[in-house]
Amino acid sequence: MRERVAAVVVNYNAGSHLADCVRSLRDAGVDAIVVADNASTDDSMATLAAATFAVHVVETGGNFGYGGGVNRGAAVVPAGPDVLMVCNPDLIVEPGAVKTLVAALDADPGLGLVGPRIENSDGTLYPSARTFPRLFDAVGHAFFGLIAPNNRFTRRYRLMDWDHKTARRVDWVSGACFAIRRDLYARLGGFNEDYFMYLEDVDICRRAWDAGAAVGYEPDALVTHVQGVSADQLPYRMLAAHHRSIMRWWWRSNHGATRVLAPFVALGLALRFVLAVIVRSIARRK
Repeated sequence: MRERVAAVVVNYNAGSHLADCVRSLRDAGVDAIVVADNASTDDSMATLAAATFAVHVVETGGNFGYGGGVNRGAAVVPAGPDVLMVCNPDLIVEPGAVKTLVAALDADPGLGLVGPRIENSDGTLYPSARTFPRLFDAVGHAFFGLIAPNNRFTRRYRLMDWDHKTARRVDWVSGACFAIRRDLYARLGGFNEDYFMYLEDVDICRRAWDAGAAVGYEPDALVTHVQGVSADQLPYRMLAAHHRSIMRWWWRSNHGATRVLAPFVALGLALRFVLAVIVRSIARRK
């Protein structure tokens, strides 16, 4: 384990969560840990340094987004490890999780990337395994998901009616935490940095499938995630980034005559952005 796995953690103002994340990776048997810091302005890096963990720190020199941070961190991972763990800074990797993810890759040569079961800090399931949504479900989830998250479109998209205690292949898994074969990551060229935030995980999973490597979900590997520690610091900027990424994903996923719908998709996303801002503003006042 200690020779086979390297972890890349992307940090942006994650506070004390970063040191806790690194500690959990250490406890899970990962020695090679790279922290890519996207120009944080808080005390997260100082707190990490005070914890005296032996980690390789990459100061990216700016905020290059999540995928950009992972790529810069992965570039300095030493030779040897054949599996990369990609991690948000605000999560705890529970004991045995890394070993279980590596075992899943070893057991299935066709599997190129595998994500763990992710739970929120209150113990509820975060639906990290999802489908590539069809147009009808995408539209339904986009609008109804903001005000009625239990709607049938969102349930299908998030696989909410499936037993998440069962391992299976899925379309994509959350980039908050997953393990990927290092040679596959290299073949794919890492994350697509055109996605500053959001959908970079959907994109890399789609490209993995296109390259002949399956994506899997492994519930016996458990990770606890505190959602939105970095994103919540700039909520409206992140909402804008999310909607730009959706538009970029739609454009790249559609070809030919379908692209004539682009103005209507852009208009729909603009309306959704306004609705999302209103919903978030109301929630922040409560």
